[in-house]
Amino acid sequence: MAQFQFRGRDARGEVNQGTLDAATRDAAATELVRRGITPIAVTEIQQPKDVLAGLKKHPLFVPKITLDELIIMCRQMNALTRAGIPIIRAMRGLAESSRSEALKATLHDVTNRLESGVSLAASMQAHSKVFDELFISMIHVGENTGQLEQAFKQLSESLELERDTRKRIKQATRYPMIVSGALLGALMIINFFVIPKFAGVFAKFGAELPFATKILITTSNFFINYWWLLGGLSVGAVYAFKRWVKTPQGHYLWDKYKLGFPIVGGLFEQITLSRFSRNFAMMLGAGVTVTHALAIAAEAAHNKYIGTNIASMKTGIERGDSLLRTANATGMFTPLVLQMIAVGEETGSIDRLLNEVADFYDEEVDYGLKRLAESIEPILLLAMGAMVLVLALGVFLPIWDLGKAALK
Repeated sequence: MAQFQFRGRDARGEVNQGTLDAATRDAAATELVRRGITPIAVTEIQQPKDVLAGLKKHPLFVPKITLDELIIMCRQMNALTRAGIPIIRAMRGLAESSRSEALKATLHDVTNRLESGVSLAASMQAHSKVFDELFISMIHVGENTGQLEQAFKQLSESLELERDTRKRIKQATRYPMIVSGALLGALMIINFFVIPKFAGVFAKFGAELPFATKILITTSNFFINYWWLLGGLSVGAVYAFKRWVKTPQGHYLWDKYKLGFPIVGGLFEQITLSRFSRNFAMMLGAGVTVTHALAIAAEAAHNKYIGTNIASMKTGIERGDSLLRTANATGMFTPLVLQMIAVGEETGSIDRLLNEVADFYDEEVDYGLKRLAESIEPILLLAMGAMVLVLALGVFLPIWDLGKAALK
């Protein structure tokens, strides 16, 4: 967005001048005409060059639009469109009142595209990192059916469910993460500060050290002397892993491996299937064809492995198979879920039955998340016990022999 200085005359012939923000000089002139001002001169204000401008545009420093901000935007758009406010005016108002600079810039750009004659769905599609394929498809259906306010309502409800799921996952994993961090911190302190002190004491007395103590001292010396190597290898491994995950094959394999993780693999699968069922039902309820809805739901599943299986359902339906048969062929759904899909096909209420399928998975996820801390706690206790045992054998046992060594 650039800033322009303008001078023009209103309907009474009086001179008006000031500044306004717009994407281009033509967009600024169009905005003045919309305000009832005939532009005489529109000049872009040259901003002082920022030496850090390139750095600020880096993805690491660009603020992201949060899920809460998108939910609020959808709620506000639902209320404004339901009240009959023109879409351009509603978008412009939300952009001006938004506290998020990233969302403000996005909405301003969407509004400018709308003013140039582009549809709302196409305008949002230019910001694919903010509005995903499901979001754009729902807006497209709402525009074509004249039910844009209903589309924003359904999107806000879908985003709220996504936010609630993420919150439940964070709450369930908070305790294990804190304990794991404390254990890691304790190990670092022991290796860098505690063991070297004891090693100096043992060396002064010249006592014969037990095997466990020698292992501790060797490990501590390795950490102290080669911490830079360990740090470099760790950073390199994380970087290589992220690059691998971004490749199509790496993304597919990692999403497949996640589903097989002990304790949490089943939760990942249930969360993904719940998201798919609800998104698929929402698309069908909005009037999207089954094949198109499956394609969109596959992209919105956030799991490449499950998304590929969903895409195979689309291929099967295009060949003439029923939804039940294609769903059964994937091997992802339980018999109870398949039965509900069969009833939905027979009664013509597949979207309502799919929502019940999503509710079923949500209940399973809630139960699994409640059991998550209970399942991980024994593992954490074993790790803590092992650390205490190593310290007892390697540090405290030699201390009991220091008296004997001092008398020699």
